[in-house]
Order: sequence, then C-alpha cells, then structure tokens
Amino acid sequence: MKSRSFFAPDLFQGQVALVTGGGSGIGFAVAQELSRLGASVAICGRKADKIVAAHEKLRAEGIPDERILSGTCDIREVQQIETFVRSVRERFGRIDVLFNNAGGQFPSPAQNISPKGFEAVIRNNLVGTFNMTREVATAAMIPQKAGRIINMSAQVYRGFPGMAHTGAARAAVENLTRTLAVEWAAFGIRVNAVAPGTIRSSGTDQYGDAMLEAARKSIPLKRWGTVEEVARVVVFLASEMNDFITGAIVPIDGAASLWGDIWPISEP
Repeated sequence: MKSRSFFAPDLFQGQVALVTGGGSGIGFAVAQELSRLGASVAICGRKADKIVAAHEKLRAEGIPDERILSGTCDIREVQQIETFVRSVRERFGRIDVLFNNAGGQFPSPAQNISPKGFEAVIRNNLVGTFNMTREVATAAMIPQKAGRIINMSAQVYRGFPGMAHTGAARAAVENLTRTLAVEWAAFGIRVNAVAPGTIRSSGTDQYGDAMLEAARKSIPLKRWGTVEEVARVVVFLASEMNDFITGAIVPIDGAASLWGDIWPISEP
C-alpha cells in the first residue's frame, strides 16, 4: 500500500536522481518518493544486500526496471564513484538530482575516539560527500547547466557532544554547501543541505533505547522524526518548486537544535 504523497505525481517526470546510501532509512525513503513522483532513480551503497533489497522494494511498488539503477559504491573510493556515476549517465543520459545521504558514525566521548576512527568518519562523511558531489557536478550538472544537490548534515548547530567526529565532518559539509551554492549558481545548480535531528530509522538503532529516549525528551515537539518527514523536505529542495533557495541548511528536528540537551556534563 502506497503512503500519501503531498506532491504532484509527475513532479519529477523525465528527471534522474542519484541517491547515495539509498538502501535503507532516509536514503531509501527519498529514493522511494522520487520514484513515485516520476523520477528515474539510481541508488548506491556499500552493502550489496541492502541495495538489492531496496531495488526489489521499488519494483514491488510498480516502478519499472527501466527507471531503476542500483549498485554498490563506497563513496570513500574515488574510482568507485567515477564508475557508478558513469553507469548512471550511460543508462539515463543525465543526472538532475543528487542526494548525498551516505555516511556513518558511532557515539563516543571524544577522548575515546581513536585517530583512525576520527579519520574514517571524516573520510566518509566529508571527503566522500565532496568527491561524489564534484564528480556528479563536473560530469553532468555543470555541462547541462542545471541540477539540484542536497547534502546530509546533522544537528551540529550547537556542537555535537558525544559524536565529535561527525560533528566536525557535518559542520564542514555545511560550509561546503554554502560555498558551492555561490560558486555553482552560474551553472544553474542549487545546493542545499538538510540537518535532521533524532529520526527513528535503521541508522539510529545503534544508539540504544536510553539515548533515543533522552533525545525524545529533549525535543520540544516531544517525539522522534520519521524518514518520511525528512524525505518530504529533500524532495521539495530537489524539485523545481524550489528555484530560489540555495546555500540553506534546513533543520528537521522539532526545534531540538534550539533547546534541550541529551549529553550529560560531568562535574570537574
């Protein structure tokens, strides 16, 4: 059974969207909504089983195979990015939308994060995002002088206690978003980011019930967000309904970034 859509069913007719980390959670929710609205979608991720399952779910909804491309791609590896982007262009001829959803992190006090662990998260969440963005822009969007890029950030407005590595990476992604919005405006490319708060999805399962409940209590709306709520914002930013918003970081957090704390401060 299809869930209700708030958008016109042909909103992305004839357009092509590439979604990284599209096998589950927010990434799949975005790919699902875009495909329902007429887009051809290319989804990628590191784990083949998740990508295959996501492809089958889209097919089961009635999305024809000719509008779905799926494959593995580790955004930390430039050659894999180049190969996947090339396959998208060979299959569909263009790329109109890029949603940089892929990433990963783990909760930990900063003093317990090893140099290797810190670098791994920076490489994934920041360097991978830049490399994918640059490849899609130079190969497709700059030549066609049009495109929509949406980057994934997080609730880093007041820092990110408990996850210093991804806080640093996501803050850099926000600066990158603003920078590219200015540099690439001349090419007709809109670049924005979304900053979800606590969203109940496969990506938050690792944090445990206690941490998630503390997060819920710190949200003024007193509930977690859903992947569908994030997807709706991404879809709007990716659509032609948005033509004058670029360089924006859109919080999707029930006002949690403005009030409340879930990280305990120890006595000195």
